[in-house]
Amino acid sequence: MRVLVVEDDEDLAVAVPAALRTAALAVDVAGTIAAADEALWVNSYDCVVFDRTLPDGDSALYVHHRRKEGWAVPVLFLTARDTLTDRVEGFEHGGDDYLIKPFAVAELIARVLSLCRRAGTGRPPVLRYADVELDTGRREVRRAGVLLTLTAKEFSVLEYLMVRPEHAVSRTDLIEHCWDENADPRANVVDVTIKRLRSKLRGPELIQAVRGRGYRLTSEGSAG
Repeated sequence: MRVLVVEDDEDLAVAVPAALRTAALAVDVAGTIAAADEALWVNSYDCVVFDRTLPDGDSALYVHHRRKEGWAVPVLFLTARDTLTDRVEGFEHGGDDYLIKPFAVAELIARVLSLCRRAGTGRPPVLRYADVELDTGRREVRRAGVLLTLTAKEFSVLEYLMVRPEHAVSRTDLIEHCWDENADPRANVVDVTIKRLRSKLRGPELIQAVRGRGYRLTSEGSAG
């Protein structure tokens, strides 16, 4: 899942993305409404975390404008503006959640993950395919009941494949949804991650290479 963090405070612009990446999220960062607008037109996100007060205006007004156009990406306002009026205004302008600074990192992660799941309408919190179980809330993966140790990126890739079982997923789709804007699409990061994921999942093989198309999750057992 991919998240956009819109924050102009230098420390938070580093700390918030770092915290979210520990939860297997791909995170892009923008420091202004204008930069966020550009990113939102170019990329697809599961959630956006907006600071309310940005150098070029109140992000709630931007969200309100986009909502009127039919924009439906979940939004969390992360802000020091803590009056009841501010919170109500945030929701009235199209925010889905509102978290006051200072905040607990664990709570931020939980709220963002909840909004990301909301973006995937109807997606259950626990995904299952064959003998693999992926718990999006606990960030745990088990195969045949055995807990596996996956990196955040391996977890993200497996989750993306598990919500699309039996369907070929291109390397481009994986880059766009599991990596942030700093990923080099020409690099073999997807293939390397898939190789490590296959090794940790062990046999029988579930991730199949589809010639010219990418990868798919399948129980056929004929991986390439």
